[in-house]
Amino acid sequence: MSSEGQPGAPSFTPTPVRSADFNPAGDGEDPAADVEACKQILAEGSKSFAAASLILPRRLRGPAAVFYAFCRIADDLVDFSDDPGEAVVELAARLDRIYAGEPDADPVDRAFCRVVRAYEVPRVVVDALIEGFSWDADERDYETLDEVLAYCARVASVIGVVMTLLMGPRDPRTLARACDLGAAMQLTNICRDVAEDAGRERLYLPATWLRERGIDPAHFVAHVDDYAGDARIAAVIETLLAKADTFYRRADAGIAMLPWDSRPAIRAARLIYADIGRVIREQGCDPMAGRAHTSKGRKAWLLLRAWVYRTPPSPAPDADAPIIPACAFLLDGWS
Repeated sequence: MSSEGQPGAPSFTPTPVRSADFNPAGDGEDPAADVEACKQILAEGSKSFAAASLILPRRLRGPAAVFYAFCRIADDLVDFSDDPGEAVVELAARLDRIYAGEPDADPVDRAFCRVVRAYEVPRVVVDALIEGFSWDADERDYETLDEVLAYCARVASVIGVVMTLLMGPRDPRTLARACDLGAAMQLTNICRDVAEDAGRERLYLPATWLRERGIDPAHFVAHVDDYAGDARIAAVIETLLAKADTFYRRADAGIAMLPWDSRPAIRAARLIYADIGRVIREQGCDPMAGRAHTSKGRKAWLLLRAWVYRTPPSPAPDADAPIIPACAFLLDGWS
């Protein structure tokens, strides 16, 4: 899916990146050099992450860069493969070796092996991320909101889970709220990128919602320009944004559970992504009104707000809200 990134995720460009191109340590095993190679990958291909990482506490910048570099390499491997299915099989084999403590002679694999061991990142979570890449490669259709949320779980909520583990918390309550934030951000991405995704013959809005309003999903994708200003499409996007808002509010309770030094970065991401939703609404939820974005000045204000008010107010019941059912498998058996 076209996206400026999943929750805190890198902005993937159309040029594939090979980790072998960023290996100042050669085939040696220099942990610091491997992390630096990961940071270089993101500096070249994911400038949004490179900038956003500066607000992370210093202790998290290395591990986060390693995780996102692995995401970037994995995503490119699937996206640019002549056989995406085989690429997914290859990724699974690489993960087998990483989790066995025998990574390939590759800076990203070596560094990620150290991260998954040091932070005890469950294999099921990383497998879910790879599955999300394969769903995009398979051009899967999404009929219902539950199916869309299952996609969000794999490409976005997993990011929230891993980042939370890097920050420290491992309790189900905090992780459930991390899943909320991931889903909220991905739903925002979906609402922002409707026209762009249609141009790539992809649809992430629940297809049944379109049919209920008399719109054929295939016709919409093929003739998205014809739906400029269509109140029915605006209603679908508004409904999805409202769902995202619910998850953003629940995520606020989770931010309050994070270590003090980690809260500004996560709160900033939450505020900036939610603000994209505000812009979409100002555009009338019209997918042809232009790609919604938050101005630099507005971002600066939201970053300052996140830094000063790093602990958001949150109704107590949100802290104990049930996990999104589509995300529950991410925590099964270990949390």
